[in-house]
Amino acid sequence: MEKIPITVAHGDGIGPEIMDATLKVLEAAGAELDIQTVEIGEKVYLRGHPTGIEDSTWESIKRTKAFLKAPITTPQGGGFKSLNVTIRTSLGLYANIRPCVAYAPYIDTKHPNMDVVIVRENEEDLYAGIEYRQTPDVCESIKIISRQGSEKIIRYAFEYAKKYGRKKVTCFTKDNIMKFSDGLFHEVYEQVAKEYPEIENEHWIIDIGAAKLADTPEAFDVIVLPNLYGDILSDVAAQISGSVGLVGSANIGVHGAMFEAIHGSAPRRAGQNMANPSALMLAGVMMLIHIGQTDAATKMHNAWLKTIEDGLHTYDIFKEGVSQQKVGTKEFADGVIQNIGKKPTKLPSVAYLAEKESAKNTRILMTSNAKRVLVGCDVFIYSKEEVGDFIKRCQQSFDPMKLDLITNRGVKVFPEGMEETFCIEQWRCRFVSKSKCTQEMIVGLLNSLVKSDLDIIKTENIYTMDDKPAYSTA
Repeated sequence: MEKIPITVAHGDGIGPEIMDATLKVLEAAGAELDIQTVEIGEKVYLRGHPTGIEDSTWESIKRTKAFLKAPITTPQGGGFKSLNVTIRTSLGLYANIRPCVAYAPYIDTKHPNMDVVIVRENEEDLYAGIEYRQTPDVCESIKIISRQGSEKIIRYAFEYAKKYGRKKVTCFTKDNIMKFSDGLFHEVYEQVAKEYPEIENEHWIIDIGAAKLADTPEAFDVIVLPNLYGDILSDVAAQISGSVGLVGSANIGVHGAMFEAIHGSAPRRAGQNMANPSALMLAGVMMLIHIGQTDAATKMHNAWLKTIEDGLHTYDIFKEGVSQQKVGTKEFADGVIQNIGKKPTKLPSVAYLAEKESAKNTRILMTSNAKRVLVGCDVFIYSKEEVGDFIKRCQQSFDPMKLDLITNRGVKVFPEGMEETFCIEQWRCRFVSKSKCTQEMIVGLLNSLVKSDLDIIKTENIYTMDDKPAYSTA
C-alpha cells in the first residue's frame, strides 16, 4: 500500500507522550503513513505568532490534508487566538465528530448502554470570535449563524447516521430565546430532516435536552448542535460515558481533516508517564478511516478494546476490583500493541468498511430570496447619564428619522419604560424612517447624533424580510 502523507504535531504538556504512544500503535497496526512532523503551540506562540502556528505548518497541513494533533498549551494573558478555532475555520473543517461510548463494566459509568455521537458545527456561532469591549464596563460577543453553515453540518449529521446505521438524529437549540440565530438552525434542521425519512428526527431545547442527556443518554443516538453547545455537551457526554480521556475527535472539511483528543494538555501530568493516550489513539483510528486505511483502523480499535477489556488501565480510569493493572502511558501502548490482531470477547468488536470518510457529498441547496428592505437603524450609544436625562437628549428632532425605541440590555426604557429597570452605560436607540429609508438617511442621522455630542459605539441597520421584522423587539 502506498504511504499516505499526514502532518503530526506533538503539542505541549502530555502531548509528546501520548503522541509517541499513538504513533507506535499506528505503526504496529499496519498503518502506511508518511509522517511530516511540525511544531505548534506554546513555543510558537512565544516566538511571536499570535495563533501558535507558522506558515510552514500551514503549508504541510494543506499539502497532506490530514493532521494528527496532540493537545497544546495557550499562554496566559491576552492577545493569543485559539489554535484549534483558527485551524478549523481557516481550513473549513466544519464538522466536529465526537463519539461518546460507554465501556461497561470495564470502565466505571452510570450509563453502561451509552453510545452517542456528537456532531458539532465548527465554523461559526460565538466561536467566530468577533468581540468588542464597547465601554470600560461593557463587552459584546457576536453570534453568527448562517443558513449555509447550518445546512452543511445538519446534512453531515444525517449522512453520518445513514452511513453508520444510526437510527435517530436529534437537534439541540435555544430558539425559544434566540429566535433568529438558533431559530434559523432549527428551521434548516427541519427542512433537511425531510430528506431522510428513514431516520428518526427530533428537536430539544438545549437546557432540558442537556438535562436529559446527562440523565438518560441512552435516549439519544446522533446529536447535531451549533458550535458552543456542541463543545460543552460533548465534554459532558464524554465524561458521563466514562472519561474525557477516552474520546477522540475528528474535524472534517471538504479540503482536509484534523484529528485530536478532546482534552487539554494537562501540564501538571507532563513527563510522568501517567497520561491516558486513549483519546488520541481513537482519534488516530478516525484518521485511518478517513484516509481509507480501514484494515489498520479495525485492528487498532479492536486491540484497544481488548486492552480495556483485559483491565490494563491508566490511573484516570483504574478502579479496584474492576481493573487488573495500573499502568503508565508507555505500558498501555505496549499492551495495545500486544493485542494487535485480537478482538475483544465481551465488548462489541468493530469492522470498518473499505471506503474513505468524505465531506464532499455535502450539498448546499438552501438559499433564501426573501425581499429585504431597509427600515431604520439601531444606534448603540455610550452614556453614564440617568435614564431620564438620556431619553431627553435623544428625543430631539432627527428628521427624517424618528426615535422609535430605547433599550438597555434589551429591556425597553422608552417609550413607557419602568423605573425599576436597572440600566448600564450602553444604550440601544432605534431610529426608523418616516418614509422609504436609505443609507444616506442613516449617514445623516449619525452626523446629527455626533453633533449632539452623543458617543456612538456601533450601528446595526434593521430590515424587514418579506415584510416581516428581521430584528428583535424589546
